[in-house]
Amino acid sequence: MAKMEHFEIPVDDIARAQAFYSTVLGYAYEPWGDEMGMLKQPDDEGVNGDLHIRGPVPHPTVVFTVERIEDVVALAQANGGGLIGQIEPMGETARYAYIKDSEGNIIGVYDEIAAA
Repeated sequence: MAKMEHFEIPVDDIARAQAFYSTVLGYAYEPWGDEMGMLKQPDDEGVNGDLHIRGPVPHPTVVFTVERIEDVVALAQANGGGLIGQIEPMGETARYAYIKDSEGNIIGVYDEIAAA
């Protein structure tokens, strides 16, 4: 079973969005450069997420950890969804992809791969 890993929120202005989510929802913010950062629950309860400069996925996205992305893509395709773009590396030990569900929503999937 997949586990909800985190959420992604695309923004036009990182500083403005960081201030909004800190003030309105109480999230702490940890910058990861100029174009991305993590929104973190101060008490480590619940799900953390990121703010990033708006890119190809223009709306908030939920990301799930899965055992193997290729298996999830195959299941999505067999059930009315599909892969958006490509499976992308995240460093040397993880990968992510976006898939479309049967209703046209885009979600993220993430897996960890064994080091070679």
